Amino acid sequence: MKNFTKLSLLTVVLATMLFSSCKKEYDSIQTVDDNAIQSYIKSNNLSMTKASTGYYYNVITPGIGDVIKNSDSIYYSYTFKLLNGTVINQTTDLMIPGTYLGYTDRFTIGGTSYLFTPIREVLTMLKRGGTARLIMPSNLAFGKNGLAAINVGSNENILVELGIYNFTKKHEVDEFEINKFISSKNLTVIKDPSRARYIISTPGTGTDVINTNSTIVANYTVRYLDGTVLETSIDGAFSGVLSTLYKGWQLIIPGKLTAGGKMRLILPSDLANGTALDFDIEIVSVTN
Repeated sequence: MKNFTKLSLLTVVLATMLFSSCKKEYDSIQTVDDNAIQSYIKSNNLSMTKASTGYYYNVITPGIGDVIKNSDSIYYSYTFKLLNGTVINQTTDLMIPGTYLGYTDRFTIGGTSYLFTPIREVLTMLKRGGTARLIMPSNLAFGKNGLAAINVGSNENILVELGIYNFTKKHEVDEFEINKFISSKNLTVIKDPSRARYIISTPGTGTDVINTNSTIVANYTVRYLDGTVLETSIDGAFSGVLSTLYKGWQLIIPGKLTAGGKMRLILPSDLANGTALDFDIEIVSVTN
């Protein structure tokens, strides 16, 4: 019994020492992080407020309009940087993320899911058109393990630049993204009343007129506006009834292409799959 008591006491003492050691290490990391952040703020002549949980923030432009509620949809931007200025993750004007304000703390980066509460908290301080920055200490960011997939080392403090676009509707976002895309590629396009844009390089030489009931064999490549290829089929293996394909194909291809025809087609989200898309299309054959 005495041996059991001594063993139990020794276990408690060892556990207490281990806990104290871990706590000391954790506290020291927090202190190191805070010192580094304060040094960064001072050297860059910034004015930032420290939140109770340890991150620093400042609202650069508050924005205008009504206060945004957690249940409201927003379109926003973010840029994640190391304190040395290295960009590790960012959005683009060609693929603007949108979600409910209350869900803006959820990220998947480098194949890993993260919950960055400070980002949501700072975004709630803004109205549409607003911008802000925050610095997350490592324990609120990628932690001790970092994230090798985007070159974040152990215990890295992260600067995040944030903004909320003025848009409230998806079609406004589509127009902005597509116009940016066309300008960046220096394209000359025809704008259809459906808001689709297209360039016909070859109308085709086939005699069968394409309608929505036609079965077409097509070669195509579809990309997001940032250039990422979503899908491609260029060996003549793809075929389908036009009425079962993208709505934008149904609206634009009939009357403009025949067999042998080629076009570039840029579709807003409502005519694609919920995201604005860029297509290269070649009609191989038509069956009516």
